[in-house]
Amino acid sequence: MSSLPIIKGQRFHNLDYFRRRSGENYRLLPMRFIALDDTRYVVTNFAGELIVLLRETMQQLVRHELDTASPIYEELLARHFVLDDDSDVALGLLAIKYRTKQSLLANFTALFMFVVSLRCDHSCPYCQVSRQSADRHAYDMKPEVVARAIDFMFRSPSPTIKVEFQGGESLLNFGLIEQIVAEVNARNVVENREIQFVIATNLAPLTDEILTFCREHHIFLSTSLDGPKSLHNANRPRPGGDSHELVEHGIQRAREVLGHDQISALMTTTAESLSQPRAIVDEYVRLGFTSIFLRPLSPYGFAVKTGAVGRYTVDQWLDFYRETLGYIIELNTQGVPIREEYTALLLRKMLTPYPTGYVDLQSPAGIGIAGIVFNYDGDIYASDEARMLAETGDRRFRLGNLINDSYEDVILSDTLLDTLSQTMTEGVPMCVDCGFQPYCGSDPVYHHATQNDAVGFKPLSDFCRRNMEVMRQIIRLLEDDPQSAEILNTWL
Repeated sequence: MSSLPIIKGQRFHNLDYFRRRSGENYRLLPMRFIALDDTRYVVTNFAGELIVLLRETMQQLVRHELDTASPIYEELLARHFVLDDDSDVALGLLAIKYRTKQSLLANFTALFMFVVSLRCDHSCPYCQVSRQSADRHAYDMKPEVVARAIDFMFRSPSPTIKVEFQGGESLLNFGLIEQIVAEVNARNVVENREIQFVIATNLAPLTDEILTFCREHHIFLSTSLDGPKSLHNANRPRPGGDSHELVEHGIQRAREVLGHDQISALMTTTAESLSQPRAIVDEYVRLGFTSIFLRPLSPYGFAVKTGAVGRYTVDQWLDFYRETLGYIIELNTQGVPIREEYTALLLRKMLTPYPTGYVDLQSPAGIGIAGIVFNYDGDIYASDEARMLAETGDRRFRLGNLINDSYEDVILSDTLLDTLSQTMTEGVPMCVDCGFQPYCGSDPVYHHATQNDAVGFKPLSDFCRRNMEVMRQIIRLLEDDPQSAEILNTWL
């Protein structure tokens, strides 16, 4: 393609250079791209539509040299990467898709976490919270804090509200959980929201009375399961050394009383986990779970003090992720239904028109507008990670206090609004040009903790590196492995 020269002394081409030339019968719509490998690019648009192009095809596309009679052109047209004179609806459809992707913003905060106690009966070396011993009741949430938290929560315009009880070990203050459930349900007679209750627990204090209450109030349980007995007990020590025995028994009892799908489990990847990918997945399968979330360690709280965070690199975790995902897909081909949840979240962002509520993968960042944490002492944090960061003395993302600050004080605070304005990946340096931008987030708490900057320098960000390589692996499987692609599509 010939180009009009820049006249000597001018910084830019003449205006005619940028106009459509004779024979160029399509226009490019906004898009981003990133290398998938040495020969291919991942190309995405504002709405998250995705296509993989050969380098040569990508060059032809941007130079307006692509054959408009080719199948690849028709696909680009259908997915709103290009616009021609024969189509006048593409911009409207693209706008509708983008609005659908951002629809969660209209509902505002839907997740509210109540830290009912910092007391805990475990001493996990990777714990992200400054836990307290089981007899230290000063670290329990007070009734006056509860009342203000419930008032605050119902100020959110969201038609659905999830109330999640956190700790420490939340069941060590189960009486307060009963009180909160009763008060929320009474208030909801007037508010008429869709309410879901979740208790995050290690299941060690579980009793028949607790299970009966959970059944009567349709409460979901979320627990921790790091893998087989030896690994789980090493990761999650407690007096008696029976953490795995208690969680297995608790899972079985919860299913008997509440139903099979009323309890989920979450694992945390430690250095000891890296050599046991198959054993970890096998344990989840043995205990009847159909999903597993391969969560890396986070750089917050007690996990930093013990040095657990620095015991493996992001590349080691990525090797672990690829091997574990490959084994999960292998099990599916053998008729064993289990999915990896982080992969499933990304697949939904890549392959469906709908958003996900996962805080770490939102733009602007989901802190405050997707979830809020009420600490035991009344302090309000923009996310659970922000609360964990504060436990080590860094209160950068503290939004206020329930006793002293109103809903408006918190939601309109500079702490929250400044962070949100800085974390719209559509304008964040390097995110703005990244082909994975529609699927990713910016995680200001992570970047503040690791780089002392809410935006962060992306080339040095393990958050970015981890997400980019996970997305590349997913797209490779979708593009190059028909059997894996078929299985991954069922996870939608």
